[in-house]
Amino acid sequence: MSVPDKYDAHAGALSADSKKNYEKLLNDYTSSLPSYWKFEIVPNFFKQSDEATDPLSFNYLKEDFGRVLSWEETFSKLSELNSNASEDESYKVFFLARHGQGYHNLANSVYGQKEWDRKWSKLNGDGKMVWGPDPELTDLGVSQAVDNNHVWKEQIKKGCKLPTKWFSSPFTRSVDTLIHTWKDIIDLQKEKPLIKEDFRETMGVHTCDKRSTRSFIASKYEPKGFVIEDGFAEEDIYFKDDYRETIEEQSIRLNRSFQFIFDNYDDEVINVTSHSGSIRSQLLVLNHRPFAIGTGGMIPVFVKATKVKN
Repeated sequence: MSVPDKYDAHAGALSADSKKNYEKLLNDYTSSLPSYWKFEIVPNFFKQSDEATDPLSFNYLKEDFGRVLSWEETFSKLSELNSNASEDESYKVFFLARHGQGYHNLANSVYGQKEWDRKWSKLNGDGKMVWGPDPELTDLGVSQAVDNNHVWKEQIKKGCKLPTKWFSSPFTRSVDTLIHTWKDIIDLQKEKPLIKEDFRETMGVHTCDKRSTRSFIASKYEPKGFVIEDGFAEEDIYFKDDYRETIEEQSIRLNRSFQFIFDNYDDEVINVTSHSGSIRSQLLVLNHRPFAIGTGGMIPVFVKATKVKN
């Protein structure tokens, strides 16, 4: 994994207008619910939440994932906070992972962001490589996931707790990254990672962000231990050729994902493997500062959730 490049910085950028628009949509969304979780970051546990940390030069692989305290202190504090929390409070540490380089990422770097957005992202390939729909990892993308596997093994020796629940976007590049990252560390058949639609990348226009059918995903990944969430449609009913989801629209569905997690899981340490745009929205939802993530990269976040009743 390298530090984020200019394309990763572009994908992770967030404007003030996007944040304001998200807050308006969030108010409409939450006001219709009997209760909901409000999220915030607990500071001073990971360097990535510190404004002084530069996303474009920070390499979590060489920084013990960015931890400020020892792993023992970090997880001891996590357990202590949950032990003393009211019934309307919950604390979790999320490891938010981005898939390794896919062929669409390679094409983006070959043609440049302007030409990618204007022309190439709307096509399935260029005659030399295929990036849509649902592109595969490149060899570099696989090696980035393997790098994470090696570093996870090092951090476990240093006291890092393993996640106890795993989620993935339904895209091939995301699920394969999860597989290569956790090989020989967990038993997928036992842990049964959940493939969840809402963790997918920004929807629409870009062919790389159109997913495979449910049948294809099931045939490829259910034998390996993955579970597809209930209600998962056979065809990609959300992808539109002529409309690309806004950041704030994507963030509402990511908020829905975290509402689901905090409503249904007591697990304190959770892994989510998804995409740059998805992570951008996840960080917005969790009230974390924007932070660019390179292909194959990962960011840990220490989250406090407070139940609000309408």
